[in-house]
Amino acid sequence: MKAIGLYRYLPIDDKESLVEEQVPDPVPSGRDLLIEVKAVSVNPVDTKVRAPKDKTEEALRILGFDASGVVKAVGEDCVLFDVGDEVYYAGNIARQGSNAEFQLVDERIVGPKPKSLSFAEAAAMPLTSITAWEALFDRLRISEGDAGKSILLIGGAGGVGSIAIQLAAKANLNVIATASRQETAAWCKSMGAHHTINHKQELLPQLQELGYKDVDYIFCMADTNEHWDGMAACIKPQGAICAIVENKRPLDMGKIRSKSVTFSWELMFTRPVFQTEDQIEQHRLLVDIAAMFDRGELKQTMTKTLSPMNADTLKEGHRLLEQGNMIGKLVIINE
Repeated sequence: MKAIGLYRYLPIDDKESLVEEQVPDPVPSGRDLLIEVKAVSVNPVDTKVRAPKDKTEEALRILGFDASGVVKAVGEDCVLFDVGDEVYYAGNIARQGSNAEFQLVDERIVGPKPKSLSFAEAAAMPLTSITAWEALFDRLRISEGDAGKSILLIGGAGGVGSIAIQLAAKANLNVIATASRQETAAWCKSMGAHHTINHKQELLPQLQELGYKDVDYIFCMADTNEHWDGMAACIKPQGAICAIVENKRPLDMGKIRSKSVTFSWELMFTRPVFQTEDQIEQHRLLVDIAAMFDRGELKQTMTKTLSPMNADTLKEGHRLLEQGNMIGKLVIINE
């Protein structure tokens, strides 16, 4: 099969940063599905994994952590899907990725593709949906009893933020999203944010202008170090903060200690990488997310497509993400 990957971790403008090769077709066993990839999304994690580092790979490392496709074969222990089923998934960062004609994925982290979405639209949704869902409901532990509480979403116009806004609004929270440009603020409002503020300015005074003394929850999808002091100032005593961007410097936990604030990380690859006992929860939440799309309760967030899937197209996708101006999601169609 055709696959696009890397042997060395290089700047995206290096001609060897992503290369195309023919590799053996994978064969499913156990609970693995063999999926014919129809479309993939490029995420910040793709660019971070590919970013320059002093490391080489003996075999082609295939990136890609979002996809939609059709089940072509199943392992002997599979019980959730059959050949011919249309699916969407985010995969497992510890295994070969979706930038190929075929991919093996554990069925417990795969969901049925929303019927109302095209393969391209569906490919934009798994990683961001899982991340947003787990952050809000598993890490921050938001429940029905929290209706009416407030949440600050830092970095609202990105892929994760676009879904987090919608899920938080659906949970009847008061949603304040951050955006630094007119077009990103408008996007956040279109996703359901009640208010927007600028994350390039001090956060607390802007919240106070909106009538908020503090907020019950914060979900940070941007530079954690940069926003740490602002989050510590904004969070309500006994509130909760979740972040997804790894810190480059130690976080001063003393700034939230006196408020008895809960802090947690969210990484959607935790369940598949560590093979946790509850990894099937990712299948279940993808089922629920698909139903929400099909009922018209969620909006898909694909804003740009490229095709076909080859090394040059994927390089262009990485370049676009590394510019830092993307709104919504970028999808590459496997034609």
